[in-house]
Amino acid sequence: MEYENIIFKVNEGIGHLIVNRPEVRNALNRAARMEMADVLARVKADPEIRVLILSGAGDKAFMAGSDLKELAQYSPLDMENFMDTLAQGFYSQFERLDRPVIAMIDGLCLGGGLEFALACDLRYASDRFLLGLPEIRLRIMPAGGGTQRLSRLIGVAKTKELVFTGEFIKADEALRLGIVNGVFPAEELEEQVMAVAKKIAAKSSLALKWAKKAINASQETGLRAGLDYEAMVMCLLFTSEDKQEGIKAMFEKREPKFQGK
Repeated sequence: MEYENIIFKVNEGIGHLIVNRPEVRNALNRAARMEMADVLARVKADPEIRVLILSGAGDKAFMAGSDLKELAQYSPLDMENFMDTLAQGFYSQFERLDRPVIAMIDGLCLGGGLEFALACDLRYASDRFLLGLPEIRLRIMPAGGGTQRLSRLIGVAKTKELVFTGEFIKADEALRLGIVNGVFPAEELEEQVMAVAKKIAAKSSLALKWAKKAINASQETGLRAGLDYEAMVMCLLFTSEDKQEGIKAMFEKREPKFQGK
């Protein structure tokens, strides 16, 4: 598939998906989402891609939400289908992807763009990063996971403040609240994110997959059930060749060679 709205490249086991619509601050239209869905399918089918990075082209925006010209044409039934297939349900596919997903955020991160970033496992931003959920200004509300994921991340009271006011916050406040994992000078952002991605890609893909599943499960279950799930996963990993290789490499004082088995 030839892409018109995105760029996708793979290097050293790291996939990099770039929304390439800088003229509209990387707002996500239907065509861009369909192309991203194709990339997602490619990543799922390629075990050599061990980490996926998401970013936006240019220096103005990560993703400035959904394309409002398209949304304005939707009927209520159109919106229900959109939520399930290309918005809320679509973002959740990245959250459930069986390998780590990193959002590399430079510039504006608004509305659906922030909700997409919240569905990623890690978020790193530039010092010119600005985030917000401005949907209330349009007499609507965040519905791509913003009311759910953000409240789990920073608490109910602060989430209500951001949703009710539609105000934006800067990088230092986003870091203080724990919305992003780190903030870097804009010119260093990609280098820093790639360093993290390479560090993760060197680990066992099997262990990463199940660690991600266990952490995600902690957000949907009680403590007792979560602990039982964690113990079960640990037993499962003890059957893997990667576990044997990891221990052997440690005793032999060498770097392990994981196969994802």
